[in-house]
Amino acid sequence: MNTLLHILPATSPPDSWVELPGSKSITNRALLLAALCDQQVTVTHALDSEDTQVMRESLRRLGFRVEQRDGDTVVVHGTGGSIPAQQAELWVANAGTAARFLTAMVALGRGTYRLDGTPRMRQRPIQPLLDALNALGAEAVSELATGCPPVIVRAQGLRGGEVSVRGDISSQFLSALLMVAPYAESHVTIRVEGELVSAPFVQMTLQMMRQFGVEAHREGGCITIPAPQRYQLEGDALYRVEPDATAASYFFAAAAITGGRVGVRGLSRLSLQGDVRFVEILEQMGCRVRWLPEGIEVSGTDVLHGVDVNMSDISDTFITLAVVAPFANSPTRIRGVEHARYQESNRVTAVVTELRRLGVSVEEHLDGLTIYPSTPQGGVVHTYNDHRIAMAFALVGLRVPGVAIADPECVQKTFPNFFEKLQELEGGRG
Repeated sequence: MNTLLHILPATSPPDSWVELPGSKSITNRALLLAALCDQQVTVTHALDSEDTQVMRESLRRLGFRVEQRDGDTVVVHGTGGSIPAQQAELWVANAGTAARFLTAMVALGRGTYRLDGTPRMRQRPIQPLLDALNALGAEAVSELATGCPPVIVRAQGLRGGEVSVRGDISSQFLSALLMVAPYAESHVTIRVEGELVSAPFVQMTLQMMRQFGVEAHREGGCITIPAPQRYQLEGDALYRVEPDATAASYFFAAAAITGGRVGVRGLSRLSLQGDVRFVEILEQMGCRVRWLPEGIEVSGTDVLHGVDVNMSDISDTFITLAVVAPFANSPTRIRGVEHARYQESNRVTAVVTELRRLGVSVEEHLDGLTIYPSTPQGGVVHTYNDHRIAMAFALVGLRVPGVAIADPECVQKTFPNFFEKLQELEGGRG
């Protein structure tokens, strides 16, 4: 905890529209799919943050030509499914999407590749993905035999076939396999074992694959990707990234906590991102939600009600709900987020700990937590190098004096100018 950022309470309820950066999840998928195309692809409104910088730099280390232009535009020169480099050392920091997606991608190559990351990344599971890649013809191992990075992949392409992958730890395993499957020698059928957490992210992957010209067939718990297929964008090979719906949850929650009105431009019911459904939970709590042509608008009301919700499908937003819940007039039970214990931090325990630090009454469960109506107090929020904890808990400070965020720089991971954007809420309608 070297740095503290003190959050100033809002002087009046916000009445603003905000424009947010591109989705991290879509940006990293788009960069990978573009590299697998046999053409030059221009990705616009791409997020420029630590996680996407890791992806861009890793693609360069793999021999791809990747050009950053005009801040949020990236030009990727695809190579048609081949990996130019025959060996590479890739640093994935603590970027789960980069670690899982690149591990699958390099399996298409002809050579040896090593992926490593931060101490926390070395605690994040990847073995189910390695097992699936090995079944498809790769030689992929956890270097320290922990089931976590560092990972070594000795690749001779993927032969295809039928494979199973666990769905209860991370949907990124399945998304990684799906995106590389079109370049296998024969059809790939993936069977999901157990519950699939964060299922909307898999749907996002399938929709983006379709946008890039590849079809997959889903039947029950199995997805079949005919092979060989090739990614190809029609027309001018331009792909625009949607605003980040998870980031938008903080601004919608700001309206709920302060009783203000906040809109986010560029999001709609047709979004690729399941996290837009977070506003439906706020609506259950008593907020007013408007789906407008220009975006989504949330207005807070005088009274918030507690809810009982399973957030397995939109677990990236459970921390946002957790900081709104103390201001409700009845308890809130968050279920279905056990897998969040394996993310940037043990998010369930971390959120419980920090809510208690601010004087909130909360119970921890294996799969989530229960938050009781409370009067939060000021205090220093520990962030565990987790961007989502920093961003969500800053919202408490909009209403409660004396809240400070430790190590606020961790938001560089997905939203470098988050705190500046939060301040814009004071600026009135944009």
